[in-house]
Amino acid sequence: MGAVAYFDAASTEPLHPAAREALLASLDTAGADPARLYGTARQARLLLEQARGEAAEIIGARPDEVSFTTSGTQAAHLGVLGTLLGRRRAGRRVVVSAVEHSSVLQAARAHESDGGTVETVPVGLTGRVDPAAFAAAVAAGGTALACLQTANHEVGTLQPVEEAALACREAGVPLLVDAAQTLGRLPVPDGWSVLAGSAHKWGGPAGVGVLAVRKGTRWRSPLPEDERERRRVPGFENVPAVVAAVAALRARAAEAPEENARLSSLVDRIRAEVPRLVPDVEVVGEPELRAPHIVTFSCLYVPGEAILSELDRAGFAVSSGSSCTASTLRPSHVLEAMGVLTHGNVRVSLPRGASGADVDHFLAVLPGIVRRVRESVGVRS
Repeated sequence: MGAVAYFDAASTEPLHPAAREALLASLDTAGADPARLYGTARQARLLLEQARGEAAEIIGARPDEVSFTTSGTQAAHLGVLGTLLGRRRAGRRVVVSAVEHSSVLQAARAHESDGGTVETVPVGLTGRVDPAAFAAAVAAGGTALACLQTANHEVGTLQPVEEAALACREAGVPLLVDAAQTLGRLPVPDGWSVLAGSAHKWGGPAGVGVLAVRKGTRWRSPLPEDERERRRVPGFENVPAVVAAVAALRARAAEAPEENARLSSLVDRIRAEVPRLVPDVEVVGEPELRAPHIVTFSCLYVPGEAILSELDRAGFAVSSGSSCTASTLRPSHVLEAMGVLTHGNVRVSLPRGASGADVDHFLAVLPGIVRRVRESVGVRS
């Protein structure tokens, strides 16, 4: 990332050295079609299945439950729509939290446009779902699927996935878990039926996602059938990218205990210092029950885009609101659902190896930047 202090890991984590090494090593040995029978094709198939087995072990699944997709978004789309299609006889109702990633919400809307219904469970001020409210929504008749993320991509709040999974099990409803922000960082919660993840969030290459469907969960592809990836995901497998993605996942999981503690300490510092140094700031999200690398705050009186531009000039790559909607000028659906400030929002998400010196420098320049932006619109603070 050059001289820029990269603080946007929730959007995409820089490529892990283990991924780079595995990618380069496999480019010449895993480029053949793994569906064929000649020698290099068999080698590609062996590497693909080894990667599948390693990914399955890390997420707590069987290898034949795991498929590789072209992105985390495709994994979420296939997970939602495939489960709803497979359980069409059970009902046409899907339950989602109000702060799910846009990929899950868009899949739910597609289901709704096809005649299904969507029940949205609200969240509290910190962005966390009330387990009792989620359980009540799941228990309603005709529910075919429930969806709950492990951690929110904008504010880092951890969701009560295991409690939700228990409620789903009691109601006989499968639970789809979007684990994009936590795979490789935190243990996978128990109780999921369908799991989705995205390699570039944990330091793998872009263009690889993971979809896991538990045995016994009725699932049917919403796309034309294809022989690839156990008939779940159409198209030619990018074996070198898959091998690199799983190498990064394995490395991140091994590093997680030490690195999480270090990053969480830096995030705690930002959470404490920003409101002390900058007037009229609201730090949002759970202070304790959160992903270790994400902190979000909103500054009164100024647009977040102006702050981001000034931070960019100062050498900091940060984001505002949802990484998927930041270019639309629409307020973040996550912040709106939480009932917190939707303008002047800054999300800092620290990548692997982020330095304390960079955090110190960020805290040193931020007050002056916010002050100048406020003065430019006639506000003194």
